[in-house]
Formats: sequence, C-alpha cells, structure tokens
Amino acid sequence: MITLKGKNIYLRALEPEDLEFIYAIENDESVWEISNTQTPYSRFLIKQYLEHGQKDIFEVKQLRLVVTSYNEDALGLIDLFDFDFKNKRAGVGILIKDDTDRKKGYGSEALQLLVKYSFTHLGLHQLFCNISEENKTSIKLFKTQGFKEVGLKKDWNYVNGSYKNEYLFQLINN
Repeated sequence: MITLKGKNIYLRALEPEDLEFIYAIENDESVWEISNTQTPYSRFLIKQYLEHGQKDIFEVKQLRLVVTSYNEDALGLIDLFDFDFKNKRAGVGILIKDDTDRKKGYGSEALQLLVKYSFTHLGLHQLFCNISEENKTSIKLFKTQGFKEVGLKKDWNYVNGSYKNEYLFQLINN
C-alpha cells in the first residue's frame, strides 16, 4: 500500500516473526508509563495477540503497525487506539524502540504516514494523543505534525509515587 510507504521507512502489519520484538517492548519497564502498563507480558500472550492481529480495526477498535526500515529492521510501533467509527476519531501512540534510532526522523515520517492513512483510507475526521507533560520529545513531534494542544489533564497519571499531568493534543482533518 503506497500510503504506508515513506522515503526512509514504511508501516506494515504485525507478523508472527515480530514476537521477540514486541516481547522486548512490552516488557521494557522504562516505557510502561507511556503505555499505562503495570505488569509484564508472557511470550504466550503476545503470540496469541499476534495470531489475532489480522482482525479488522472496525472489530477490535485498534490497529498496530510496525515502523520498518527498508532493510527490514523493525524500528518501533505506531498504534491507532480507541477507534470510534461513529465519531470518526482515534488515538495515536508511537514508540521508536532504540535510542540509536531516535531523533533520525523515523517517528515523524511514521506519524505523517499514519495521519495520511487515517484521513484518506479510514475516513477519520480527527486524531488525538495523550502526552505526559514531561515528554518534551513527543510534544515536539506531535506539534511539528500539526497536532494542537487542546487541554491539560492535571494529576492524570500516578507514576512512581507521584501524579503527573498529561496533555491532550488533537489534529482535525480539514
């Protein structure tokens, strides 16, 4: 699908071969805060998830794609979640796994591709994202892609013994 192919990366569906990649991400405690995860995932559960990963976004209300380089390296994940067909909106989440692959434009390109796909193929009217007030890199990424800050949720997430604020960003398809 041309919509999901960029200059440096492309977005692809999950494959059974992604088991170890997803296992590593889902069990990386340093990213649990952004995914609201509190417990580790077993390979068995992830394998089951991958077996059902081909289900339609209209059925499961989410879509997870792998951010992939043209030399077939899995760089990260980008998700649509809380897909709401009636109101034509969905949430967006993105993670580039390794520090060495961050700040190279992969996240920006992946987000551009997902936005285009969401508006063109899924017919969405808007996308939104929730970003911790402390996550300056993600705030910059989403602002650069045209997302507007529309709210601040005070004391929204309880992390490591304290509450953290979270911004709500929104991109409307005009």
